[in-house]
Amino acid sequence: LKCDSVVSEISAGPGTVNFTINRELLAKTVLQQVWKDGSEYGVKSELFSTVPRQKAVIEFSSPNIAKKFHIGHLRSTIVGNFIANLKVALGHEVVRINYLGDWGMQFGLLGVGFQSFGNKEKLKSSPLQHLFEVYVQINKAAEDENIKRLAKDFFRKLEEHDEQTLSIWKQFRDLSIEEYIRIYKRLGVHFDEYSGESFYQEKAQEVLKMLEDKGLLQKTIKGTGIVDLSEKKDLSTVSTVMRSDGTSLYITRQFLVISFRDLAAAIDRMNKHSWDTMIYVTDKSQSNHFQHLFQILKLMGYDWAERCQHVSFGLVQGMKTRRGEVIFLEDVLNEVRSRMLQNMTSTKTTKEIQDPVETAEKVGLAALIIQDFRGLLSSDYQFSWDRALQSRGDTGVFLQYTHARLHSLEQMHGNAEPTDVNVACLQDPDAIPVLQHLLRYDEVLYRSSQDLQPKHIVSYLLTLSHLAAVAHKTLPVKGSAPDVAQARLCLFHAARSVLANGMKLLGITPVTQM
Repeated sequence: LKCDSVVSEISAGPGTVNFTINRELLAKTVLQQVWKDGSEYGVKSELFSTVPRQKAVIEFSSPNIAKKFHIGHLRSTIVGNFIANLKVALGHEVVRINYLGDWGMQFGLLGVGFQSFGNKEKLKSSPLQHLFEVYVQINKAAEDENIKRLAKDFFRKLEEHDEQTLSIWKQFRDLSIEEYIRIYKRLGVHFDEYSGESFYQEKAQEVLKMLEDKGLLQKTIKGTGIVDLSEKKDLSTVSTVMRSDGTSLYITRQFLVISFRDLAAAIDRMNKHSWDTMIYVTDKSQSNHFQHLFQILKLMGYDWAERCQHVSFGLVQGMKTRRGEVIFLEDVLNEVRSRMLQNMTSTKTTKEIQDPVETAEKVGLAALIIQDFRGLLSSDYQFSWDRALQSRGDTGVFLQYTHARLHSLEQMHGNAEPTDVNVACLQDPDAIPVLQHLLRYDEVLYRSSQDLQPKHIVSYLLTLSHLAAVAHKTLPVKGSAPDVAQARLCLFHAARSVLANGMKLLGITPVTQM
């Protein structure tokens, strides 16, 4: 075995052959690649050269109008956003869809409630809060026969497109979406399409007819409509699709029931977007729902159902604000911002920050996202404010702190192009691990692209931050010889660049001051 430009030394030990890589070549190759590829570093790797570019439709967040935007929706929102970001970074075309719970009997109740307790001013100023309060009030009387009758009437009028009733419903929907958009903006999330159950009223009837024509819809003795999903066609696995009174089941994802609307929505998206893959991001309690949905689509003759995927996640326990239970997503965002602001004001460097509130928001959001993404998505976890907001350890705050420190180093000393750098100055035992780690970024992206789990990227970025923190301590730029200082600056620039790229994929905006 001969040495060459890559292998600088070969030695044999007892039962082993040891190869030493040319470390100057390592430093030069990595630093030049990071510099050249910039935000596309890792994505341009040969690992992705055989992966075909595809069109993906991703349905995520999907809150119910007038109900709590609960923490499950927060998880769906940040997980869906991560998957979309990753796919876009890898060159795929992505359509982000928010499928709102905007139809069903609860709107009959809500309409009646608004006529009794509604306030137009409050509806305009804080629609989600006000509709929720109205819904809670009317729900107390929901068992009253008179209220039940009025609610049924209101919803029947909605289904019959009565103009006055529709305009009330449309106002609820439009004002809610406006407020959602404002909240999503705080999360750094956007959607290409706001769709909802209301869109598929007519198309749901077409699906019903298709199921009947194909002989897939069967009636039980009680008159309930079912589809037989069992292999032997012995009714051992069935999916309920219709109530005995002939109405298709609304807000059915909570139960093991498929609504014609979900079937209609899937078919419509294929017709509209001709996608290669469609991903639904919801909690794991809905796994059976999607299994049945995909099976029915396949029985209907849609082979593309095999390219549908359900990305499920576990439950978050114990997320409370200082005021008690979390009702709205905004409560969480305000809470994390105020706690972070409090932590920042107690440290001496914070006074110089231009916009401390904005910084606290970004750092707080990083804390939420990293705590959420550290484990397998399907795992339940216990939320802890104290753990999430620690500035040391494996937290989002630590990632932001590392990024801000490396950024200020560049602000102070500028940064050097790798072509001018003497890589012989980067052979220190604390520099090599950073270089080796930077080299692995593409493998981590590849793993996450295969299983859509953010934890690979999270653990990579945390390790990178720890390695960079050690190097920052032991390899000073200030006071070093000019070529040593330049080489170290180049190393820190590369670490910061990859750290920022990875954070953005996760849905985190890197801060430059802290």
